[in-house]
Amino acid sequence: MLRVPVGGRRLDILEWLRDPAAHFPPERHGSLADGVDAAALATKLGVSHAVARTHLDLLVGVGLLRARTIGRRTLYHRDEYRIAEVRSLFEKGW
Repeated sequence: MLRVPVGGRRLDILEWLRDPAAHFPPERHGSLADGVDAAALATKLGVSHAVARTHLDLLVGVGLLRARTIGRRTLYHRDEYRIAEVRSLFEKGW
C-alpha cells in the first residue's frame, strides 16, 4: 500500500500530520491539533480534493489515520498507536 507509485504521497501525508503546525497554515475555524482537512492536504499535495480524499480514505481504512467530523468538515490525524503496531510488525519481519 505504501510502496505503490503514489505511496510516496501517502508517506508524505503521514509525515506532515506528525507535526501539522510545521506543514500547514493555521486554521481559521479550529486548531490544527484537531486535525487537517482534505482541502489543505490536497493543496499541499498539489492534487484535486477527490484524489486527496482517495489517499486519506485508504489511510483511514488501514487504520493509520483517524477521521473526525466537526460541523461540515472532516479532519484527519495520525493514529499513533496503530502506526506503532505496524512499525513493530515490520521490525519483527512481519
